[in-house]
Amino acid sequence: MRTGDIGPPEQAEKPRESGRTRRSRLARRVKRLGQRALRRPPVTKAAGWLIHGALRFVRRTQVVAPGSSDWTPILTREHPAIVALWHGQHLLAPFFRPETLPYVALLSRNADAEINAGVVERFGIDTVRGSGGRVRQAVAEKGGARALIVLRRKLAEGSGVCMIADVPKGTPREAGLGIVTLARLSGRPIIPAAAVTSRRYVVEKSWDKTTIPLPYGTLAVVLGEPIHVPAGIDAEGMEAVRRTVTLAIEAANAKALALLAEAGR
Repeated sequence: MRTGDIGPPEQAEKPRESGRTRRSRLARRVKRLGQRALRRPPVTKAAGWLIHGALRFVRRTQVVAPGSSDWTPILTREHPAIVALWHGQHLLAPFFRPETLPYVALLSRNADAEINAGVVERFGIDTVRGSGGRVRQAVAEKGGARALIVLRRKLAEGSGVCMIADVPKGTPREAGLGIVTLARLSGRPIIPAAAVTSRRYVVEKSWDKTTIPLPYGTLAVVLGEPIHVPAGIDAEGMEAVRRTVTLAIEAANAKALALLAEAGR
């Protein structure tokens, strides 16, 4: 445009998107669509049914490692107890539940939990939603207070509880105070537990390194000594018990891995 001419200002050219940027935007869009699909009841129901069937097949093809805990008499003797596992091993919990004893599992309040609930309930285990690790924060954010109340009532009614001891999205393999609080309120013991399979696929990108058991492997299960929490314990004592639970589950996990090594698996 020459000086003195009247007209619209020139528009600056928009920078062209690179191929990488377009692919990244498309990947995010596909991920969002996938997350929405996973929240739909028909999808979660079908996924739960498929995973349950796959896990039953895996369990039928496994052998138990020599030296594993004889879990049925232990859990029967301590029933109702609070069985404590690490995140990532939750798919193995139904493998060593005595089928004659009622149990309830605490699951997180998210989309993935809908699928997990479908799997767990098909194994005959009831479910409660909440977050087992946090206490104060969970009360406000994740229904922790309600979950603790419901679990305490379930224990009083004679149901055992299966809980993941570490905090979702927190530090893996570090027990939270939620499980200690439940033991204090209910008067029931915590049973540190670990379940490891020789043939497994580990989801490395997941924060908790979720373990998916594979068929035709060896299963090692280790249950530690019961941990009792006194009703009148103070905050310092609660923290000490929390550390004890962490060490006990880690010890059970280490022993389970050692049993697999001894079995040549």
